Amino acid sequence: MNKKSFVKQAKKYWPFYVMALPACVYFFINNYIPMGGLILAFEKYTVSGGIFGSKKVGLENFRFLFKSADAWIMTRNTLLYNLVFIAGGTILAIFVAYLLHELKSHISRKVFQTVILFPGLLSIIIVSYLANALLAGDTGYINMHILAPLGIEPISFYSEKKWWPFILIFVHFWQITGTNCILYLANMSAVDPGLYEAANLDGADRFNSFKNITLPCLVPTIITLTTLSVGKIFNSDFGLFYQVPMNSGAIVDVTQTIDTYVYRGLMNTANMGMSAAAGFYQSVVGFCLVMIANAIIRKISRENAMF
Repeated sequence: MNKKSFVKQAKKYWPFYVMALPACVYFFINNYIPMGGLILAFEKYTVSGGIFGSKKVGLENFRFLFKSADAWIMTRNTLLYNLVFIAGGTILAIFVAYLLHELKSHISRKVFQTVILFPGLLSIIIVSYLANALLAGDTGYINMHILAPLGIEPISFYSEKKWWPFILIFVHFWQITGTNCILYLANMSAVDPGLYEAANLDGADRFNSFKNITLPCLVPTIITLTTLSVGKIFNSDFGLFYQVPMNSGAIVDVTQTIDTYVYRGLMNTANMGMSAAAGFYQSVVGFCLVMIANAIIRKISRENAMF
């Protein structure tokens, strides 16, 4: 594009550039400027030395990180939880979107959409206290109003690790399914109704219509959202893993993720170098996974690859 055509395009689309400017400024400040702090991963940080003047220690922070038991625990938890979130979340979101799509009443659809979206609008602090109201040992609804009348001993949820994988998965799906299903619902609404009419004339039932028409139309969206999720497979919802368990040390083996580890490293030990190393490790692995996932998709179906 030569200079003249560039100026012409800029004049034509300047309102869109102005609209995009706040988002670009936000991403630059929030996502790009902090990247300078990655140097902390290779330093023994001191306040007097600052970010750029502290002693350089090479890969020492990474060696210390991977030699500790915490490295395996946080990596295992982050990876396994996110695999469940990606696979289960995709299936659940498509299922809920399909149920909403099949509702004939416009009013009923809007009511159910609002109800399903509401948990995603709640602050994680509110969600953590709602969970506490259900799970608390002495005053929780489950112990006081379900187990006690049945003569069952109360469960100390905040000190027993075995319950928390199920609790965290349930809370995550409860909060996020409504938001995720909207994209799939929008895609289902865009499918040509003539395809369904033709399938009905051929005697196809709802299941076959969904399998042979709806699902293939959702494939590009599924691939795109899954690829983006794979890129964040080493990230975790800090509020979910820190606030909902109320930072209980007794269950840290099943609630510790890379994000909570970085936070605890800063708050408890003030070890900024090792916390930065954990964050750097998280980012590099996430980037590599996106590239690998996209390469696999490009080999299978080039038109569905992101780049």
